[in-house]
Amino acid sequence: MLCIRLINPKLFICLLLSYPCGSTWLSAQSIEKYTPSSVSSSFRGLSVVSDSVAWVSGSKGWIGTTTNGGLNWHFNQAAGFEGMDFRTLYAFDASTALVANAGSPGYILRTTDGGKSWQMVYTNTHASIFMDGVDFWNAQEGVIYGDPIDGRMFLLFTKDGGKTWSEPALKTRPQLNTGEASFAASGTGIRCYDKHKLIIATGGKTSRLFISDNRGKTWRNSAPPALQGKESAGIFSVSFQNKMGVVVGGDFVQDSVKTKNSFFTRDGGKTWYEAAIAPNGYRECVEFISPQVLVTTGPTGTEYSTDGGKSWINLSSDKGFHTVRKARNGNLIIIAGNNTVGRVKF
Repeated sequence: MLCIRLINPKLFICLLLSYPCGSTWLSAQSIEKYTPSSVSSSFRGLSVVSDSVAWVSGSKGWIGTTTNGGLNWHFNQAAGFEGMDFRTLYAFDASTALVANAGSPGYILRTTDGGKSWQMVYTNTHASIFMDGVDFWNAQEGVIYGDPIDGRMFLLFTKDGGKTWSEPALKTRPQLNTGEASFAASGTGIRCYDKHKLIIATGGKTSRLFISDNRGKTWRNSAPPALQGKESAGIFSVSFQNKMGVVVGGDFVQDSVKTKNSFFTRDGGKTWYEAAIAPNGYRECVEFISPQVLVTTGPTGTEYSTDGGKSWINLSSDKGFHTVRKARNGNLIIIAGNNTVGRVKF
């Protein structure tokens, strides 16, 4: 086990937010990467529970935890799964979390002792299995999604906090077009909202959002005109607050292209508008910080928006970040990427 202590505030990503007299202003300091020694991993799974607790996961079986808001990090490799790429992660508290790997065979592991040991709770040996993300409505009920099998989106549901998982009937799953799948770039292609709403992004030759108002029993489509038409392009991340929503993406093969990589909606996805000032290239993750403030990140840089995704302002051109998440219960924001974990500090 490796313990990392971040004691230099310059190692953190700092965003200072204030709301004087009903207005919003944001000033951003530069991003400086911190690379944990002896850890070689592309962190793409990220779950921020509270102002104290967060987990990251990634390639080569590496999983990291903090219990004091990112001041200390502990990293280890899941024993027996050192070759896995854990892009799917959800943490419930400092002790309990689950991870799933990208690729076949697919495994879901669960821990109740802070990652010291892991129990295998699901296995799938299908040649096409590829799990892309996970989210929960509450501490018991959640969903994992993945690339299509037999033309239908792969879905798993749990009602006991991830201890057991069940597949819905094939006919109830969204039918995808040829060349349409999803991206496990940041784990944010899926979002559970309110008590019953579920939104899942697809990409590739066809890219769209599948929206369910009843936890996957029925589905409707929304089609932001994001860059698509090839397997490397499409929507990579979606984030909603009520009827306000933002999607980001692009083409990971041409990661400097700025067109059709960010769209916003104000009516729950009925109509979409391209950002007037786009992020500076392909982006893998977008996250609401407040009703108007968002952060987006990807391999070529990080931006923030103060107008709900209409325009983006450069935060840093530092490369190698993949995912950024705000605490479900609190204000802590963690950003992670290639051998990198940091704190976004308000």
